[in-house]
Amino acid sequence: MIYVKRKKKIVKVLLTILAAIIVILYLIPFYIVVVNAFKTSLETAENALAFPTQLIMENLNKAAKKIRFGAAIKNSMIVTATADILIVGCSSLSGYAIARYSSSNRFFNVLDKTFMGSQMLPFQVVMIPVYKIFKNIGLLNTLTGEVIMLTGMSVAYASFLYVGFVKTVPRELEEAAHIDGAGPFRTFGLVVFPLLKPITATVASLHAMWLWNDFNVALIMLQKDAVRTLTIKQFYFFTQYSSDYNMAFAASLMGMIPVLLFFMFMQKYLVRGITGGAVKG
Repeated sequence: MIYVKRKKKIVKVLLTILAAIIVILYLIPFYIVVVNAFKTSLETAENALAFPTQLIMENLNKAAKKIRFGAAIKNSMIVTATADILIVGCSSLSGYAIARYSSSNRFFNVLDKTFMGSQMLPFQVVMIPVYKIFKNIGLLNTLTGEVIMLTGMSVAYASFLYVGFVKTVPRELEEAAHIDGAGPFRTFGLVVFPLLKPITATVASLHAMWLWNDFNVALIMLQKDAVRTLTIKQFYFFTQYSSDYNMAFAASLMGMIPVLLFFMFMQKYLVRGITGGAVKG
């Protein structure tokens, strides 16, 4: 008995140490960005991990002017907000349809399998075909094309999250709405969707952070400076012959603040949505 208790205590201590190490490893890059955003180039070269001797606020101003911060953050907000709304709208409908009809309707059963299979497909496989298609239809170098591409890449996974949560909603509520004369779309909009608030907040939060930080799709789709998002603009400080790390860190810091504030605000909804879908109601 004493041996079992001691073993459990050792395991608990080891897990705590492991968790602390993981947290530190995740915080180190953030620390480096924050510290070096307010340093001179000389201080960064001498010791990138040391605190600055004085805060160089001018780095933020120079970085903002270099990347045209106002235009860049506007593009990022348009892409993130629009794509996020479309993802929630499309995936909630498809997730509901798959959860309710995949067992009895062949189309939704195939849709479910297609969504699952698409998540295993690497982006690199479709990168060149998608680029050519969007170029031919005139959506390359447009925020519209970027939004469509990001939405298409996200709906499958978001639908998967909705399916598990929809199954916890009692069918009796929908049957009562049908008896009252409500059609499928009205039933979903007035009865089912309001009950999906936790998972909707989760889907919106997860994808908002991913959309804001997207680099690969934006690098391919947005090649003109006027439509580039903040993540792409941050690489303006790296050229073939020189790199201005302090300006890059300053730009990264300004880009992180909005998404950090958003995550702090949505954190409780995020946890509630993830755990809610795992509980059978």
